[in-house]
Amino acid sequence: MFPKSTYVERRDQLKKLVKSGIVLFPGNNHSPMNYPSNEYKFRQDSNFLYYFGLDSEHLCGLIDIDNDEEILIGDDRSIDDVIWMGPQTPLKELADEVGISLIEPSSSIANKLNSIKSDGRKIHYAPQYRHDLIIAVSEWLDIKPAEVNNNSSVDLIKSIVSQRTIKTDEEIEQIEHAIAISYEMNVLAMRYTRPGLIEREVFGALEGLALGMGKGISFPIIFSVRGETLHNHEHENIMKDGDLAILDSGVESELHYASDITRTIPVNGKFTDRQKEIYQIVLDSQMYAINEIKPGVSFRDIHKGTAKVIAEGLSKIGLMKGNVDDAVDNGAHALFFPHGLGHMMGLDVHDLEGMGENFVGYSNEIERSEQFGLAYLRFAKQMETGHVVTLEPGIYFIPQLIQKWKSEAKHTEFVNYDKAEEYIGFGGVRIEDDVLVTQDGHRVLGKPIPKTIEEVEKTCND
Repeated sequence: MFPKSTYVERRDQLKKLVKSGIVLFPGNNHSPMNYPSNEYKFRQDSNFLYYFGLDSEHLCGLIDIDNDEEILIGDDRSIDDVIWMGPQTPLKELADEVGISLIEPSSSIANKLNSIKSDGRKIHYAPQYRHDLIIAVSEWLDIKPAEVNNNSSVDLIKSIVSQRTIKTDEEIEQIEHAIAISYEMNVLAMRYTRPGLIEREVFGALEGLALGMGKGISFPIIFSVRGETLHNHEHENIMKDGDLAILDSGVESELHYASDITRTIPVNGKFTDRQKEIYQIVLDSQMYAINEIKPGVSFRDIHKGTAKVIAEGLSKIGLMKGNVDDAVDNGAHALFFPHGLGHMMGLDVHDLEGMGENFVGYSNEIERSEQFGLAYLRFAKQMETGHVVTLEPGIYFIPQLIQKWKSEAKHTEFVNYDKAEEYIGFGGVRIEDDVLVTQDGHRVLGKPIPKTIEEVEKTCND
């Protein structure tokens, strides 16, 4: 974990932001896979990690702002638990490591929160995403389960977002450690991928590497020759000569900070001329986006600029037509680039998404668009020093979407549908890196991962 002072300072800052009341941070519990004692790998709640730092189950943190107290609620392991799971560092020692002196047993939490409610003090908590904790908060605060998240604290949400979106040097170091593992994963994928393999053979090797070098994956690995499906978690295709495989993967560092990297790999180690055309357009658009990153610039403006680079490139090869600015303003490019440019990243790979995406990426002044494609942009605000964002443009040929738009005669002044239909079966291309917003610009984090056509082909054939 980070030094004790890190967690003390984070909690002190939160007290200043929220100002009054009690802040409740339930930590995560184990989650059953298919029967009670067969559990998924434990992952601590990110907010609990951020403020309390302890990567253990069955804990709860309370910050009493009014009385300037912080309490860790939990129990030491019983002898039965020790037999099956081994001994654990005593809770008192764990609490001391993160600067907390008050400890209370788990059995006390319901009465404690009830007493606080009776005093008329506000209990702040963030939205809950796990059903066991929704039920627990429901019981502790006497709220119907369906109303738990409706009663979460907007003041707390905004305070957490304001703290966690700005990354410190020690957090950047953790992210770069995760990216170092991503480097090894992507190089392994380029060297291992070949015709005749089933996607899961590469997928399995990559997940094993992530587990061997860090805390495992930060989200389920996407590795598929059907890259036109944006979040494709199937790995059963037999890869063929001439296929393109998209690898979108991320790793967690020892302290659970994420990486998120995408590369597109020619299965036989060599791009075709048609693949090179599409790949280079995506690479040009990503390099444009990277170069635009700096404090004070709207991420939505960069997304739109990136879309124009894609539309311009597609026009040159006959897939789009007409005025590029008009095409993008009307959303015609979204036939080929139907998602947002990127998102914030940190302790969560989609950082703070559990707080509510509109709190993270939007504001009262910057509202989400309803236009197809642009509506999927997760982050639209002006960038600040210390933000870490992903930049992941792509071009895809989605048969159902092409056929739907053609049948509706949608954007016919901008889209060459006869040409687009020739690309059905192509799949997709996506390229993604993780970028830090610095005081005077940006820095692409981590060791450069092969990305140009020449670099990818050379790595595939090493």
